[in-house]
Amino acid sequence: MPGKLRLGVNIDHVATVRNARGGTHPDPIRAALVAKAAGADGITAHLREDRRHIRDGDIGRIMREVDLPLNFEMAATDEMIALVLENKPHAACLVPEKREEVTTEGGLDAAGLHNQLKTPIAEMSDAGARVSLFIEADERQLEAAKSLGAPVVELHTGTYCEAHEAGDADEVAKQLDRLRKGAEICESLGIECHMGHGLSFETVKPIAAIPQVMELNIGHFLIGEAIFLGLDGGIREMRRLMDEARA
Repeated sequence: MPGKLRLGVNIDHVATVRNARGGTHPDPIRAALVAKAAGADGITAHLREDRRHIRDGDIGRIMREVDLPLNFEMAATDEMIALVLENKPHAACLVPEKREEVTTEGGLDAAGLHNQLKTPIAEMSDAGARVSLFIEADERQLEAAKSLGAPVVELHTGTYCEAHEAGDADEVAKQLDRLRKGAEICESLGIECHMGHGLSFETVKPIAAIPQVMELNIGHFLIGEAIFLGLDGGIREMRRLMDEARA
């Protein structure tokens, strides 16, 4: 029987709404506190180069004011690595980042960037951060993560979610099979498996039912659903669906 599946709530898009008008409202740290009360196990925040949502000050406030582990999403740049070494978050998740993209478009090429990633991963690990890599459920990428010494990977679920939205049942089945096999490879390599990107009430249960998955990171859908259910209500419903699938 698999154990409890952790839920990490990404608060980026609370900051997106704040930044659209300026000022301090709505406050992403307040959202993190609501997430904790609603059953979240951790907080995820992506500090981008262009600071389009989360800002530097938000990271410090999360560390000081929210009694939950922070999963700090970041590109593998000198600037971001220095911030990890300064703030010492629980986890540092390396993601690909392009200034022109609306959202993260796919997994990090851990195999192709092996030589560039080796030293930063070692530095952040030595500083106490649990380094994870946001990658595709691909054996070559998973073996690269193992070689790099990353104890955790987060497998990209975006393609699966897009297939579900398009109503393509064959592609949904194909992508689910790929994610299940990726989780099995993680287990064989001794890497902790997380998943995330694009998950919703409609898509979460088949992912949550994969026994090797230890954590899901969900953000945009929950912040959007908060308009209709409230943030507390949306997180509690996601938590319920995850627990039901895992049981």
